[in-house]
Amino acid sequence: MFYIILLIFIFGYVAIALEHPLKLDKAATALIIGVLTWTVYILNAENILNLGFSPSWSEFGNQVKIITDHIKPALTESQWQESSWFSTIVAFNSPYHFVVEELEHHLVEISEILFFLLGAMTIVEIVDQHEGFKVITDKITTTNKVKLLWIIATITFFMSAVLDNLTTTIVMVALLKQLIDDKKTRWFFVSMVVLAANSGGAWSPIGDVTTIMLWIGGQITAFSIITNVFLPSLVSIIVPLIIASFYMKGTIKRPAKTNHGDSITSANERTIVFAAGVGALLFVPVFKTITHLPPYMGMLLGLGVLWILTERMHRSKPLEISDRLKVFNILRKVDTPTVLFFLGILSAVACLQSAGHLNIMAGFLSDHLGNVYLINAAIGILSSIVDNVPLVAGSMGMYHIALPGSTGFDSFFVQDGAFWELLAYCAGTGGSILIIGSAAGVAAMGIEKIDFIWYLKKISWLAILGYFSGLATYFFMFG
Repeated sequence: MFYIILLIFIFGYVAIALEHPLKLDKAATALIIGVLTWTVYILNAENILNLGFSPSWSEFGNQVKIITDHIKPALTESQWQESSWFSTIVAFNSPYHFVVEELEHHLVEISEILFFLLGAMTIVEIVDQHEGFKVITDKITTTNKVKLLWIIATITFFMSAVLDNLTTTIVMVALLKQLIDDKKTRWFFVSMVVLAANSGGAWSPIGDVTTIMLWIGGQITAFSIITNVFLPSLVSIIVPLIIASFYMKGTIKRPAKTNHGDSITSANERTIVFAAGVGALLFVPVFKTITHLPPYMGMLLGLGVLWILTERMHRSKPLEISDRLKVFNILRKVDTPTVLFFLGILSAVACLQSAGHLNIMAGFLSDHLGNVYLINAAIGILSSIVDNVPLVAGSMGMYHIALPGSTGFDSFFVQDGAFWELLAYCAGTGGSILIIGSAAGVAAMGIEKIDFIWYLKKISWLAILGYFSGLATYFFMFG
């Protein structure tokens, strides 16, 4: 049954990739594999956990041993049965209870991502409905495809370092809807935004979930990741841009302008809503740094403030106009299937992590490659298939920070060592190889309905060239 879980994930992944030929919505497929993997897991919990592959179960067993050997003998029977340690022993003897707790633990982490995504998508939709993006689109006058591609990629690269790659992608996709009318042309630009967002997030301590994990965990410092990984990250997006510039020809066609927009919002209102929306997004990392609360809390705070601002802004307008601009009605336009797709796919990956599949994968890389460059290169490629967060979490659990002054192979694992910096780069940029390999790609796929096979044919080879070019850059700098 351990391998049945993996097969369910693989078949589900293929169904998602073949969404258009099969005519099956990827959100439905993701939800099914998310539930089925956990169903197989809990119905066969005892057998699967006894295989010894689950890192959480092994850690739990160590805790139980400490309780049994050192804590229980010091307590009376009544004290023991009233203690929280007693319930821990009961949970250990009931694998089903353990699996449920694991699911609840993962659900907390997944919910944080979903609420963050929902908040960001709503803020962007509010700005879009108020035509706030005209503040930028009116200033981008070029219709030359190559010039526009470089402008969009540059903005995305640096914006994702300040915000994060997911939020930046959502904003840039909304922006491109105002700039490009043709669907396939817009797909290409959105896909390049995914590449630029992932590259930009890799060199910033707050640009990607994985870099945040490594920064908070003490594996990297902010100054080191910026100075050492910036150039490889820059190369990883410049190479695809240069290649695309050679074969991209012609001009873009902008969407037809409507006349009703000016009668709904004034230029001053559009500027205010745009500034408030972008300010709310930029406030998120500041809020997290000050309060140490999860990023979604800052995102929801920003959404609440923008909600009140727009409600007050339109309170004296005619009902038919104010209703169209109320957040209550704008929420109906938010792409809920994308949120459900995230829920399903992240739940499935969480099951692979909990049952131990990802732990086996990490161990295999360590045992058979044995070179930090090869290990990280493989992790980057794997991050295009499964989420980079559990891959990085698994690597952080397998490898510990070496003491300063360590020599030989251990020297790669000191704080700001090559292994950790490469892990940030590879896990961040490797997810661009497949559109489903990063949060930015999944969001773009959901919002723009980009076809998996189309991305594989048109973009993946560019992402691979950029990925290995950046990796080679780091090797020549420090190898």
